[in-house]
Amino acid sequence: MSKALVGIFKAIEANIKRSRSCARKRAVGIFTTMSVAHVDDEAVNEDGEGSHTEKTFPNGDIYIGQWATDYPDGNGKYLWIDGCMYFGDWDKGKICGKGRFSWPSGATYEGQFKNGYMNGEGVFTGSLNDTYRGCWVMNRKQGKGTQSYTNGDKYEGEWKKGLHDGQGRYHWSNGHQYIGQWKNGKMNGNGTMIWANGNRFDGCWEDGLPKGNGTFHWQDGSFYAGVWSRDQKEQSGKFYPANSTDPHDDWDPHQLFTVEMGECLICECENISIFPSDKVFPWPNSEEKPPPRKNSSNRISVDRKLSNGDNLKVGNSRNVLVGRSLKTIVQPGKRQGVTICKGHKNYELMLNLQLGIRHSVGRPAPSKSLKLKPTAFDTKQKLWTKFPPEGSKHTPPHQSCEFRWKDYCPLVFRTLRKLFNVDPADYMISICGNDALRELSSPGKSGSFFYLTHDDKYMIKTMKKSEVKVLKRMLPQYFDHVKSFENTLVTKFFGLHCVKLSGPIQRKVRFVIMGNLLCTEVPIHRRFDLKGSSHGRITDKPETEIDANTTLKDLDLKFIFRLRKDWFQEFCSQVNKDCDFLEQERIMDYSLLVGISFRDRNKEAAEGGLELDDAGPSPRVSTDSDVVLNPARWASVRLGINMPSRVEFTVRSDDTQLIGEPTGEFSDVILFFGIIDILQDYDISKKLEHAYKSFQYDSNSISAVDPKLYSKRFKDFMFRVFADDS
Repeated sequence: MSKALVGIFKAIEANIKRSRSCARKRAVGIFTTMSVAHVDDEAVNEDGEGSHTEKTFPNGDIYIGQWATDYPDGNGKYLWIDGCMYFGDWDKGKICGKGRFSWPSGATYEGQFKNGYMNGEGVFTGSLNDTYRGCWVMNRKQGKGTQSYTNGDKYEGEWKKGLHDGQGRYHWSNGHQYIGQWKNGKMNGNGTMIWANGNRFDGCWEDGLPKGNGTFHWQDGSFYAGVWSRDQKEQSGKFYPANSTDPHDDWDPHQLFTVEMGECLICECENISIFPSDKVFPWPNSEEKPPPRKNSSNRISVDRKLSNGDNLKVGNSRNVLVGRSLKTIVQPGKRQGVTICKGHKNYELMLNLQLGIRHSVGRPAPSKSLKLKPTAFDTKQKLWTKFPPEGSKHTPPHQSCEFRWKDYCPLVFRTLRKLFNVDPADYMISICGNDALRELSSPGKSGSFFYLTHDDKYMIKTMKKSEVKVLKRMLPQYFDHVKSFENTLVTKFFGLHCVKLSGPIQRKVRFVIMGNLLCTEVPIHRRFDLKGSSHGRITDKPETEIDANTTLKDLDLKFIFRLRKDWFQEFCSQVNKDCDFLEQERIMDYSLLVGISFRDRNKEAAEGGLELDDAGPSPRVSTDSDVVLNPARWASVRLGINMPSRVEFTVRSDDTQLIGEPTGEFSDVILFFGIIDILQDYDISKKLEHAYKSFQYDSNSISAVDPKLYSKRFKDFMFRVFADDS
């Protein structure tokens, strides 16, 4: 067994070494202090002796090295069945420290890792011998580094998010060189281009080309100074001859763009097909990762390759105009949130919550009827259950700290779950199964924290005491409302609980469990939180940081949602009913969460075998008003859930206009929407906020307004942004 495993490793290593003998010599360089030769040559005892373990997993993967109880810890080698291999340091089952990762193609990375990511100083040598030596952050080149390309070109300087960015020098193999500033992989800012024949350009650059003031010098001393632009109408300047037999007075300034810059193409880097952080391990509590990306094309590399002037034009993600492809509609990013593992500050709190839910849901149901007595809504009863670590007559032993658990109106929420067709066993498995919850990266505006179940079905929100009071107060009316209207758009609540932690500080943490509106198998490409107000209702993220997990706001919206006539009528009717209910309960500041999946991109990717890169293929834009919907989908469609529809693109005349003018261009989509954040009543704090902001801004533009006015404004906005598609 031992010799067989070692033999497999050595065969793979020999193959990589043969295919990469030249590249390996180039990869030693400045990072010799980070060498993991001790892992490569000494970590594995070929006779299987010592503290090293040899394991073959059911999926065909192999590990040889130091092993803790359930995972690698120390030095070891891991060979995946797809041919990828890692030798180096492990920390509690994660690739962490110094090591080397190799791909079946022969490409290697040797350097520092952190939680599976290439992070720190390291050397990447591609299968064609292109080499990068420098700093990495989360799998991307970032900081100072040197890239040697296969064709002999070389770049030395600063990087950001995998691209040349900052001050840097690019040497072409033909002798040309550029010294100056870069941005997003292109020459941008002040810089100097020196050609091999001695000619040079000093001046301003934009998107890889001279733009603005600059001077072109010939080796004999002649020069041409002025304003430069690829558009000849914007270009102007004056020629200054030198004492030369060749005065260059017949030289066309536009030749700089068409001839000289044509010799200065920026080379593209080799794509990395799969990152070490994408790999999945078979041991317990290993974080589930998305399937690897193939990256069959690299849009950034194409942009850089066309830096001689034929640049791709990408539309602004906040102002998609007529005729422009939706290059900024991105594929869904990685799963939201951070898995709560042991050592996380809220790990014990998660265990407490799961133990309490299991206890509550597992109780025998007293009645199957949907009719409830008024006593079921009595929230004054204080029924606490004690959970000691050693267990009790009613609770199991556990590894968390001692805590107390309270259910609010358990019969009401049990009946609500039945009303919403939630199977008790599935509910318990989603929240209390072997998979950990995921905590969203930052708290909400209210300061509450959000957790997602592993299957994304349920969202758990920590609540302020005031929010709990609102929910308890409105619970009878909420129950009657959702019971009366099957297609209600208001948030679905499944449980209200409290954990009281023991110890010197007896902290109470209150939770509400809700349905996750955007839990779906189709990819969500854009999500919006819409209120119908304009003050502060625009995303403050830079364009480059907006992705499919970014929640955009009213002034970011560039669509009108067009629903089939019967669905639009149902939508208007239900919004009226839901808003009337919220108005009666004195609720305001709620919003409509909308998730959009562009159907054309999904279809093209599935039928054409396309892999969506960071921008993804663009949705097909059509002007045909007769969109044929697939009747096979209708059975699974409900109001706000999985709805085939269209969006019509709009343009705004100014930045404060809530809804832009329709353009007549459409794209087929699948919509998901519902009314969220329905626990904010118009209390004294909101009244003071309204009074204060009314002095500074138009009172109709702010969120904190009287529930009656809020309801009217919300409905007016929704009935304009959603429209009949007849």
